[in-house]
Amino acid sequence: MLEQALALHQKGKIDAAASLYLQIIAQNPDHADALYLLGMIEFQRRNNAAAIDLMGRALALNPHNAEYLVNYGIALRRSERFHEALINFDRALAIRPDSVEALISRGNVLRNLNRLSDALASFDRALALRPDFAELFYNRGLVMRDMLRFEDALASFDRALSLRPAYTDALHGRALVLQGLMRFDDALTGYDQVLVLQPDRVKALADRANLLREQRRFADALAGYDRALAIKPDYPELLVNRGNVLSDLGRLDEALASYERALGIRADYTGALINRGNVLRDLKRFDDAAASFDRALAIQPDYPFLAGHRLYFKMSICDWQGIEDDIGAIERRIEAQQLAAMPFHLLATPLSAFEQKSCSEIYMRAQNPQVLQALDRTGHQGRNRIRLGYFSTDFRNHVVADHIAGLIAQHDRTKFEVIAFSFGPNTRDSTRARLEKSFDRFIEAGAFSDRDVALLARKFEIDIAIDLNGFTQGSRPRVFAMRTAPIQVNYFGYPGTTGSEHIDYIIADPVVIPEDQRRYYREKIAYLPDTYQINDSQRLISSGPIDRAASGLPEGAFVFCCFNNNFKIAPEIFDVWMRVLKAVGGSVLWLLQDNAAAAKNLRAHAHARGVDPKRIMFAPRAGLAEYLGRHRLADLFLDTLPYNAHATASAALWTGLPVLTCLGKTFPGRVGASLLNAIGLPDLVAKDLGEYEAMAVDLAANPQKLLALRQTLAVNRTTHPLFDTARCTRAIEQAYLSMWERHQAGLAPDHIHVRPEV
Repeated sequence: MLEQALALHQKGKIDAAASLYLQIIAQNPDHADALYLLGMIEFQRRNNAAAIDLMGRALALNPHNAEYLVNYGIALRRSERFHEALINFDRALAIRPDSVEALISRGNVLRNLNRLSDALASFDRALALRPDFAELFYNRGLVMRDMLRFEDALASFDRALSLRPAYTDALHGRALVLQGLMRFDDALTGYDQVLVLQPDRVKALADRANLLREQRRFADALAGYDRALAIKPDYPELLVNRGNVLSDLGRLDEALASYERALGIRADYTGALINRGNVLRDLKRFDDAAASFDRALAIQPDYPFLAGHRLYFKMSICDWQGIEDDIGAIERRIEAQQLAAMPFHLLATPLSAFEQKSCSEIYMRAQNPQVLQALDRTGHQGRNRIRLGYFSTDFRNHVVADHIAGLIAQHDRTKFEVIAFSFGPNTRDSTRARLEKSFDRFIEAGAFSDRDVALLARKFEIDIAIDLNGFTQGSRPRVFAMRTAPIQVNYFGYPGTTGSEHIDYIIADPVVIPEDQRRYYREKIAYLPDTYQINDSQRLISSGPIDRAASGLPEGAFVFCCFNNNFKIAPEIFDVWMRVLKAVGGSVLWLLQDNAAAAKNLRAHAHARGVDPKRIMFAPRAGLAEYLGRHRLADLFLDTLPYNAHATASAALWTGLPVLTCLGKTFPGRVGASLLNAIGLPDLVAKDLGEYEAMAVDLAANPQKLLALRQTLAVNRTTHPLFDTARCTRAIEQAYLSMWERHQAGLAPDHIHVRPEV
């Protein structure tokens, strides 16, 4: 009966075979072979629990059967019981050391356990026994790819294909490796070869679409995801990727529908919940977004960067419930070197400069940047001008562009050639048009892959690359990890360290980065003498009529204002503001309305602190000239902490509005002091929040003192360094020249101090 059952089994007639195995077991419950073979049928049926039970019973009867041990281990591996599987493979090899199947299975489970060196050794032992076995070279290639040894992986896949030319798994693995090597055209050809042999291979279609998205070919990527979903419509990962590319295309409602479909298939899909939350946030559905983030965190609290992402969202809508516990949990995870938060999301928290540096370093390691072949760092000969490359997503009506426009226009063209690499869309606005005229060359690089941007910068022989993004929205840190230029600089957009070994310098000043804090920066510090912040002295202030009533402000009230993004409003500073309002009768606080949820929450926080919510006023976003003109309606700008006003503070000072700040402990919290020092108003820098509160009340109660400050500010605006674009440009240029001179002399980057102009 066993021979009959086995013959049926080998012919694929597993139901008939199973019936006979069951009859044998009914007659002899201790028939090891029947138990084992019935277990194999259950394994084929994907009834894994039954397979493990039956094979386990067979092994109890015959514990020294190497074949039993191997297949029992394979069933355990399918159930992700990896350590138990490894024990069984080792037992099989102790019985039969030359079992190639056991060595392959052992290598596979070691790969699952991320013991990659041990897995490689197991495959190499098997290859010594079977040097012509294509599957072994394929598995070896997978491990090499996991180890980021892409060239070795490619060689292994090529060897597998030389033994079996139509081996689709090896072709697929080879395409993935070519993608890792950033040989994108070759990778696409590889995926196409797979799909010729196996047109319905959904994973290859998905990986090909992922590559197209990486190349920023969003429409082509979407077509690829749709083609894969036509074959397998219930594939949640595909639906999420499809949602991501729809979000890239700005088709938010369709992206949301795609995420909802994925969650309908797998309700606990953390990635879908997070991306759904992002789209709901962009659609201004803040309550639904919060629920999506909270659900994701409850399901998978250690999901990479989720805790920080959720914290930043809560800060953006001024939801402070449990915020201290949230920050404490992130702090502990950073200390444990875990992927708790993206760096930008922590700048407005009380975390130290050391913790912010750690967060940046952890984030950069997680990017797995693939460095291109070493760049020739000897410098380009035959040119008498240093070639600068400015890289940004924000060459448009944006705060970064508003500030650097004067710098670009005033660069000394006898010493520098200036090229823009734009990652953002062509908005065709007035700032964009001005910048296009100011740069010597303006390159649209937003549709290029990170690798292609780096190669393009090399082609243009950029000498100094300036990253204006850091970790702000749209940033592309892997571009700089691939070395676009011999010298790479972090400037303006991100007030902190990138934590990257590939960024040589950060441009700062002695206030924002005191010398005793240098150790918290991976970059060397290029110190400007006055302030790190460049300003454009050509910015126009609206000359329209000043009318408080039109802005909803009471005519006779003292108006405190703060037009910072709402995420910078921390509970501690808000407590101070509310006490100030109580102390200054009839005063109001005028804030930016970042979003409706934040406005609602801030009014509720005011009520909870005994302040009439009607005393909290909100202004909508406006164009630059109108935004600047709005400041003339306020009496005093109150800065935030631990993340100061940056561009917002200089905007207030440019319009003649005094700014009261408090000196923080990190770069983001020391910018207000830097700006006030540079405009000759250091007395408006409080040493702590107690002094800040007292100064705010005092200035509101002493109109003559406030008038004197305004008069001083009016004079200093044109005589001090803060708004002297030409002076700041010369200082930045001197920093670049010093960097280049060190480089040309063969010296490593080091701290630079630019001397002040006499």
